[in-house]
Amino acid sequence: MIFMSNLKVTKLYIPEVLLIEHEAYSDERGWFMELWSEDNLKYLGINTRFVQANVSKSRYGTLRGLHFQMAPFEQAKFIRCIKGEIFDVAVDIRKESKTFGKYVNAVLSEDNFKSLFIPRGFAHGFLVTSKEDAIVEYFVDNKYSKDSESGIRWDDPQVNVIWPFKPLVINEKDFKLRNLSNIYEN
Repeated sequence: MIFMSNLKVTKLYIPEVLLIEHEAYSDERGWFMELWSEDNLKYLGINTRFVQANVSKSRYGTLRGLHFQMAPFEQAKFIRCIKGEIFDVAVDIRKESKTFGKYVNAVLSEDNFKSLFIPRGFAHGFLVTSKEDAIVEYFVDNKYSKDSESGIRWDDPQVNVIWPFKPLVINEKDFKLRNLSNIYEN
């Protein structure tokens, strides 16, 4: 665990994925929080330059993922849930990694002030666990490429993610994703 003046960083089972707990400063107006700074990221060994910010809104029980982009458009992601709550998952899809096919997860919510940094080489997805809609923002370090988008099934038995409950909403595109063992085939 790494402590800095305004955040606490935990390396998860797959140490390249970082769980970041932010400190919020509260007063009579509400609260203020620094989400990320280039200096803090560099101190943590993250030399990532974010080039795009995305926001999604999803209702209770929605599963998005598990998504990634193929080379040369891989993306590192910095994720925070700004409304509601999600069960967030990162799956190691780096073929040469000793943790290939393994996953880490974290609960991110508007109340817990946690973010997740996921480097390139991981599939990402989440399940909305709050009864209210979840709004998730994520910063990425590479542009979106429709031709490079890919993913693995949320219920792939090789990965065996233990979700809090069975998803209620999965779009057709995510439902048709392949298993991890097939993602590098044409």
